[in-house]
Amino acid sequence: MTAPTPAPPMIRMAGVDKFFGPLHVLKQVNLEVPKGQVVVVLGPSGSGKSTLCRTINRLEPINSGTIEVDGQPLPAEGKELARLRADVGMVFQSFNLFAHKSIVDNVMLAPVKVRKTPSAQARKTAMELLERVGIANQAEKFPAQLSGGQQQRAAIARALAMKPKVMLFDEPTSALDPEMVQEVLDVMTTLAREGMTMLVVTHEMGFARKAADRVIFMADGEVVEDSTPEDFFSAPKSNRAKDFLGKILTH
Repeated sequence: MTAPTPAPPMIRMAGVDKFFGPLHVLKQVNLEVPKGQVVVVLGPSGSGKSTLCRTINRLEPINSGTIEVDGQPLPAEGKELARLRADVGMVFQSFNLFAHKSIVDNVMLAPVKVRKTPSAQARKTAMELLERVGIANQAEKFPAQLSGGQQQRAAIARALAMKPKVMLFDEPTSALDPEMVQEVLDVMTTLAREGMTMLVVTHEMGFARKAADRVIFMADGEVVEDSTPEDFFSAPKSNRAKDFLGKILTH
């Protein structure tokens, strides 16, 4: 009997380079994220973390290398790209909710428009997701009537409504008041426990320790370390990581 072919990684980046003009922001990045794994990307400002996150659903085109999602190379544009983006949920610093639509309508919109889900079914699913992120009682309100933490949880529900294969989070708590950060991290921690494949760019060390399977540390556009949270926080290998942790963990 031949051995079954292993499933492709959910995210695969090979030799990825990205320039902004003369600035080399991603340098030969190689990264694989298996299905169901939670990877937290840490690093100082300007290290390329957000750019890395944004190249995975082609919000940022790359200059060279390859990126695959669930074994499929990233299409350059058109319908194929739209289809791939539907499989990749993205949550940003800013919540990007439609101000003129209620929260439940925000969550329903993409499934109805992109997946052609019947409206009644989309609404039912949206309400279940809002329940799951703890804001079902806010469903008929508009984004401006919600706190930042509630808006970000709505944004997570909206991404989940597309039944994505992978979720990307680009500093999802950095625009929030400190007292709202935990409610968003709690939702993300629950998702992680439920087996969602996640790539999370964050400054939240507690989340990295608790919810991550792996920590990727970036500096100057390169992946400097790739280890377990335990190893990274207790015994970082590189001076860059030691320096970074020294600054973060002392204040």
